[in-house]
Amino acid sequence: MTDSYTPPKVWIWDSENGGKFASTNRPIAGATHDKELPVGEHPFQLYSLATPNGQKVTILLEELLAAGHAGAEYDAWLIKIGDGDQFGSDFVDINPNSKIPALMDRSGDMPIRVFESAAILMHLAEKFDAFLGAPENRAEMLSWLFWQMGSAPYLGGGFGHFYAYAPEPMEYPINRFAMETKRQLDVLDRQLAERDFISGPDYTIADMAIWPWYGGLVLGRLYNAAEFLDVASYTHVMRWAKAIDARTPVQRGRIVNRAFGDPSEQLHERHDASDFDTKTQDKIAAAD
Repeated sequence: MTDSYTPPKVWIWDSENGGKFASTNRPIAGATHDKELPVGEHPFQLYSLATPNGQKVTILLEELLAAGHAGAEYDAWLIKIGDGDQFGSDFVDINPNSKIPALMDRSGDMPIRVFESAAILMHLAEKFDAFLGAPENRAEMLSWLFWQMGSAPYLGGGFGHFYAYAPEPMEYPINRFAMETKRQLDVLDRQLAERDFISGPDYTIADMAIWPWYGGLVLGRLYNAAEFLDVASYTHVMRWAKAIDARTPVQRGRIVNRAFGDPSEQLHERHDASDFDTKTQDKIAAAD
């Protein structure tokens, strides 16, 4: 690292560029190794990790089950991105972009692959006609769903990377992305000032998409940056984040495929509702 940088005429990949996750980042796509993915007995097979993007899908699946949609039963298999599982041949066949989450819908005659978190949310919500909000408000809901897809990379890959994961702190990128993150929080705070949920009176997949990122941030679960960003000042976002956090399906969904943090909040795999009571890592350790 130096104080200034002059880009070369042609960029060359330096695999030793440092920073967390550097070992799994590369400028090419495709599989690096052959690896078969497991398949369980339920209609939906999810391959994921409990990052904010992964949490979106498990929250929706748990919400669907809690709402009585028994057909939404699923197996959730852990993808360890630090180990490069996302570059295995079977995973790349489901998601050529090698990112979690990835879903195989085996509920019909032919398996259907679905990748990108918003696409998975839409696929499941439309399949069960649930959490889409009122038809007359569909455009508003979709606008906020895709607002998240366009905005969160500035929070995660921008602010989160340079604030928490870069090899050393650098003033310019931290300030640049902190400003943008606070602008986005202000967008949400203004939107939530007169609404219970992000797109209106109904709890929808737009909330489920936005909450793991921005709810997690204001609740102090991302990047240890709550004080730095003065998240308490976004009172409407905080109210919304706490209300969603109190939902039992959300509490369940956020720990599925979690392989870090408090052992009581780690359910590496989920194959049955009883797994929450018996197979979190604290319970497995106690049984041993």
